[in-house]
Amino acid sequence: MLLAVNAHGTETPTVLIFGDSLSAGFGIDVDQSWTALLQQRLDEQGYEYRVVNASISGETTEGGATRIQRALDNFDPALVILELGGNDGLRGFPPSTVKGNLDRIIRASQDYGAAVVMLGIRIPANYGPRYTTAFENVFRELAAELEVPWIEFFMDGIALDTELMQADGIHPNAAAQPILLDNAWPIINEVLQN
Repeated sequence: MLLAVNAHGTETPTVLIFGDSLSAGFGIDVDQSWTALLQQRLDEQGYEYRVVNASISGETTEGGATRIQRALDNFDPALVILELGGNDGLRGFPPSTVKGNLDRIIRASQDYGAAVVMLGIRIPANYGPRYTTAFENVFRELAAELEVPWIEFFMDGIALDTELMQADGIHPNAAAQPILLDNAWPIINEVLQN
């Protein structure tokens, strides 16, 4: 694989997006996805990073935990944007399992020397308050325990707006992608400035 090279002849640092269908651009043109828009914003604001999207539709935290080391070795990221957990929640996986898998992904990334930001996920209320609270607490607890910058709800302002969702009611449409980027940008920008 060819790596991008900046004007000084050194490899351009990588931002690795490690997520599921919300980041893989499911159901839309990949050029419209928030990940493509992130590369545009980085370029516009003078950041010399290349965005690599290693997201897979349908991915669970377990799948992510099994492939994180290979992704780190292949792409040598300076920053990992972690967006996983939604598929686990929709399948009712135990929050303790989700937390353990995300913990493995974060620790592997940190041990590699990459910064990590986490995009929190919420699930529909029909899963019951006990489960939804425990699920949402996974992200809050990990952010505190591992000192990871995060946002509570990546789909904020989108999930309940039918104008911004595809017909399946699960995946954001092309019009939602700039909002996803705006939701994630503050913590991404904060980490890149440090």
